[in-house]
Amino acid sequence: MRTYSPKAGEVTRAWHVIDAEDVVLGRLSTQAALLLRGKHKPTYAPHIDTGDFVVIVNAEKVALTGKKREQAFHYRHSGYPGGLRKQSLGQVLDSKHPERVLEKAIKGMLPKNKLGRAMGKKLKVYAGPEHPHAAQNPQPYQINAKVEK
Repeated sequence: MRTYSPKAGEVTRAWHVIDAEDVVLGRLSTQAALLLRGKHKPTYAPHIDTGDFVVIVNAEKVALTGKKREQAFHYRHSGYPGGLRKQSLGQVLDSKHPERVLEKAIKGMLPKNKLGRAMGKKLKVYAGPEHPHAAQNPQPYQINAKVEK
């Protein structure tokens, strides 16, 4: 019997919406990366983009465990000598674009090639509770890893 390999035209993509409020960053990132890659489907193939679209809302309210808010950093470089800049995760979450923390965490879990970049384009992250994808009828996706306060 031959192994089934899905064709690019045979892939059906669903839309999932995830509420990030009080969900631990790492657990949310792994679940979102799994949905983007399509590993939750029986037709998964590593060489085809079989993943779904993922919409994440309330990114500014994501939970960080331990002292990561002050001791974990995001780095960026301008390309010039001495151009390295770093911000703590707390500073990034309190800044103008708190969704960048989730985007960087999730895209870091995807393959580093053309296929991974195509999967990353299906990720939509919003800081607040509103998103413009209601017409796609996204289904809520529940993550059971909430932080107890």
